[in-house]
Amino acid sequence: MAAVAFAQRFVRAGADAVIAEGTESGGHVGEMTTMALVPQVADAVDVPVIAAGGIADGRQFAAALSLGACGVQVGTCLLASEECPIHARYKEALLRARDSDTTVTGRSVGGPVRVLKNKMVRQYLALEQQGASLEELEKLTLGGLRRAVFDGDVETGSVMTGQVAGMLHEVRPVREILTQLYADGLAALERTDRAWHG
Repeated sequence: MAAVAFAQRFVRAGADAVIAEGTESGGHVGEMTTMALVPQVADAVDVPVIAAGGIADGRQFAAALSLGACGVQVGTCLLASEECPIHARYKEALLRARDSDTTVTGRSVGGPVRVLKNKMVRQYLALEQQGASLEELEKLTLGGLRRAVFDGDVETGSVMTGQVAGMLHEVRPVREILTQLYADGLAALERTDRAWHG
């Protein structure tokens, strides 16, 4: 969820934990960043909070814990895993991505989605600027995620990914990705502790 009010509503409905997902994440996004959202959600609910959005390495994992999360949900970094069944060209597009290669489409129609910039996205954003209707925009994106995931069409497909795509450099096994994230996170916390306490 991307707002404190949503987290509180789910807790009142009986949720045992909530995921606070910042706008850095891939796919459908809210407006608040993970850095701003997680501590506010952690302060507002009495259940465990899991941070998501913009987390692909140990430093970000450690930061999430420091913000009040009990753990993290990662997505984009797992797209570049050996086990992920997306098309190889999708993975290659992620590995080529730089820090500023994602953007958000759909804000004008209330359905913001973070994706890699490509031909389809440029057309979509141009139509949005011209005031296109939801129906016009949906014609352009219909089947886009399927084209990217299954067909490897990274030019006219919807290549959903988070802002951390620029941090991905190789395809690795999930076990290796998560083991390194955890170990690097603990190391980052130890460095922080040493910096504060000498």
